[in-house]
Amino acid sequence: MVAHEWEAMAACVTDDVERTGPFCDVYKGKDAYVAFISDLLPQLGGYAMKVDRVVYAGDVAVAELTESVDGTDTPESLVFDLTADGRIARISIYIQRPEFGP
Repeated sequence: MVAHEWEAMAACVTDDVERTGPFCDVYKGKDAYVAFISDLLPQLGGYAMKVDRVVYAGDVAVAELTESVDGTDTPESLVFDLTADGRIARISIYIQRPEFGP
């Protein structure tokens, strides 16, 4: 995603992938999801992603990461439902709100 390699990213998801974002925005299907991401990311100045860890539990994976845009960091957790061949069938994104912290 960071490298904007949309074809490679598309190969990682199922045709009927469903992505639910942190604001309850939903994209259903590979074409809609790839179109959304490939339009959004190039518009984000100074976009970066740092993956801190990925934990697997059967057919579910959880990734803790930080996305940065123009120097503003957003800690997130992504929950992935995986198919038997390892592709992503469902993505749920949760953000942490540092402004509410100590």
